[in-house]
Amino acid sequence: MKILVVDDEKDIQPLFQQRFRKEIKNGEIDFVFAYSGIEALSCLKDCKHEAVLILSDINMPGMSGLELLSEIKQKNHVPPPVVMMITAYGDDENYKRAMELGADDFLAKPIDFISLKDKIKTFV
Repeated sequence: MKILVVDDEKDIQPLFQQRFRKEIKNGEIDFVFAYSGIEALSCLKDCKHEAVLILSDINMPGMSGLELLSEIKQKNHVPPPVVMMITAYGDDENYKRAMELGADDFLAKPIDFISLKDKIKTFV
């Protein structure tokens, strides 16, 4: 399963690689990292939409995660990727807007990796 993680914080990559070390080693999960919304769209194009799950931060400079979500969900990908939004701000407004734009789930930072692994299993 290819998962695209979108977050402007570069320390997210080693964190995910550490927390999913076993799954990566067993070939169950292949992570791709993008550090902006624009980079994520480019990555999706380059990956030929192989990413079946996208984990995106909401608050990023330039294109926000909500703008990225809107762009992803407006495209006619078949099947569309599952998009989980991640934010340090668990406010109702961001949650409501993300769900209106088609988010499949909403996670708060700091990420509970045990819960995230359980959620990922439901999409496999």
